[in-house]
Amino acid sequence: MSLLKETKRLLSTCKITPRKRLGQNFLVDDEILHRMISYASLSDDVVLEIGAGLGFLTEQLAENAKQVIAVEIDPTLVGILKDRLRNYKNITILQGDVMKISVPSFDKVVSTPPYSISSPLLFWLLEKDFKRAVLTFQEEFARRLAASAGSKDYGRLTVATYYRAEVELLDSVPREMFWPPPEVNSAIVRLRPREPPFFVKDEVVFFEVVQVLFTQKNKKLRNAIIPFFSKFRIPRKKALELADALPFHYRRARELMPEEIGLTANELVKRMRELDLFERECNV
Repeated sequence: MSLLKETKRLLSTCKITPRKRLGQNFLVDDEILHRMISYASLSDDVVLEIGAGLGFLTEQLAENAKQVIAVEIDPTLVGILKDRLRNYKNITILQGDVMKISVPSFDKVVSTPPYSISSPLLFWLLEKDFKRAVLTFQEEFARRLAASAGSKDYGRLTVATYYRAEVELLDSVPREMFWPPPEVNSAIVRLRPREPPFFVKDEVVFFEVVQVLFTQKNKKLRNAIIPFFSKFRIPRKKALELADALPFHYRRARELMPEEIGLTANELVKRMRELDLFERECNV
C-alpha cells in the first residue's frame, strides 16, 4: 500500500482531521524519506525526530539507526505511533513540545517539523550538541538559511545560522508529496554544526547587534544601530558619534557579511568598555 493510501486509511480509521495549526501535513513520498536518511549517513547513532506524525519516517529511522527519539505533540498521533511501532525496541516516543520537554541527548536529527515552529526550532537546535541534522523546511525558509549578503532572503536567520553551522540546500520537495498538500513547496536542508568561522568578543552583544540591524536592514549601519544604545541611556548625539566611529557605518545593514557584523560588534564592545557602559547598565 502506498504511503498516501496508508495515510488516508489511518486518518479515516482514527477519525482524524489534520490540523493546520499543528502543521499536520504528512510526507507521503517514500523516495524522499529514503533520501533524508541517506543524507544523514546513519550508523550507530541516536536520532531525534521532531513531529513524528504517523511514524513512516520513524519506522525507517529505526531500521537504520541505533536508537530513535520520536517527539510528537498531538496525543492522538502518539497513540497511533505507539500502536504502529510497538514491535520496535529501539524507538522512544515522547509526547509534547520538543522545545519545552526534557529530551535525551542525541547524535543526529532527521525530521519534517511543522512549518509554524521552523524559526524557534532552528534557534533551539543550534544551541544543542549534535553531529548533523537533515530537515524539511518551507522552501522560502530554507533559502533564508543559505542566503547571500544583500539578497532579499538575507537576514538575522542567515547570520545566526552561518555563525553556528554549515548549511546545504539539497532537494526540492513539491507540495504534492504531502497529505494534505501545504500551500507551498518544501526543501531538504542539511546542517553541520561547527566552531564559529570568525571571532566575536561577546556573543550576547553580537546577537543583539544582529537583531537590531536586521530590524532596519535597509538603513545605513550608523542609523540602524542607534536602537542598540537606547538601553544605555546614551544621548542621541553621543550615540551618533559612537555609530560614526564603527567600521562599515556608511553601508546598509543588509549588505554586511556576517564577518563584518562580527567586526562591528567587536568594535562596539571595545568602545562601550572604554566608556564603562556595560558596568553602568548592570548598576541601573
